[in-house]
Amino acid sequence: MTLEELVGSNSTEKKMDTVSQALEELLVAAQRQDCVTVGVYESAKLMNVDPDSVVLCLLATDEEDEGDIALQIHFTLLQAFCCDNHMNILRVSGTRRLGQLLGEDSGESTEPRDLHCILVTNPPVQPLQSAALQSVSSFCEESRCRNQWVPCLELQDR
Repeated sequence: MTLEELVGSNSTEKKMDTVSQALEELLVAAQRQDCVTVGVYESAKLMNVDPDSVVLCLLATDEEDEGDIALQIHFTLLQAFCCDNHMNILRVSGTRRLGQLLGEDSGESTEPRDLHCILVTNPPVQPLQSAALQSVSSFCEESRCRNQWVPCLELQDR
């Protein structure tokens, strides 16, 4: 491995950690403002009714979901819709961490939610204007410039 590869790799890891942390902050803030839609079906419904309100679409899977053909078909359709409507989109691994961020393990609900698709929307009154949203949006834009239309992030359990 060359020095450039080593430095570039380390820089990329730091960037990914920064974006992952920004994503976590964004999800917590959006959840507090009731600007999170959870579930493939619920997300598809919202995207059909009000696509302009969506600022970020997360598609979450873990290793055990990779063989789920139906889920992959849903993801393909959601990705196409997001690209056609110029929505930021991210593939995320770490559904357990997403559940923690969205309060899944608080014991409020007896049935777990479908965390495979999560939308972050702008509230109608005061749009989300945060450094976390800017960081995630910049990451998505930079990825598109490198022809990576659906960038991937890994959320670490804590």
